[in-house]
Amino acid sequence: MKKTKTERQRLLKETIEYTPFITDEELAKIFEVSIQTIRLDRMELQIPELRERIKSVAKLQWNEQVRALAVEDIIGEVVDLELDNRAISIFDVQKEHVFSQKNIARGHHLFAQANSLAVAVINDELALTATANISFTRQVKEGERVIAKASVEGKTDKGLTIVKVDSFVHEEPVFSGEFHMFRSTDD
Repeated sequence: MKKTKTERQRLLKETIEYTPFITDEELAKIFEVSIQTIRLDRMELQIPELRERIKSVAKLQWNEQVRALAVEDIIGEVVDLELDNRAISIFDVQKEHVFSQKNIARGHHLFAQANSLAVAVINDELALTATANISFTRQVKEGERVIAKASVEGKTDKGLTIVKVDSFVHEEPVFSGEFHMFRSTDD
């Protein structure tokens, strides 16, 4: 049974409040309407497009700023950051990120997202990757959204900071890495 416009818009607003990073395409499937209908509903409800919602959430959640590199040097959009503890970024795989004949993301983009997030989470003016142990667990395709989650795990016996990064597409693991990070404040 089709929902009325009022009911659909009420549920749309609730869904976006609960899951701010949901795409218009995903919303269209959930509500069984066209993407254009979702966009029109968002406009009527004054709900910004996904990119603006991501930026808004990031501004609200960041209680500290990235120190080790410029925000524009991070691959993906950082949406959560607690220095020396944890960070989350979102990377939308687009045409320029995939192999032309296979529509599969080039691995260096997934690595770059994870590596730049590992650098960003370090509370230091200088953070560099000393070593990384990584694995790719499934192919990522054009149009998919990769969510990378970094957590600072401690220190190595050489005094390097250990940062674990796991990346997911729809909660399915696609990449995992352990980064040993040099920082200027390390002994």
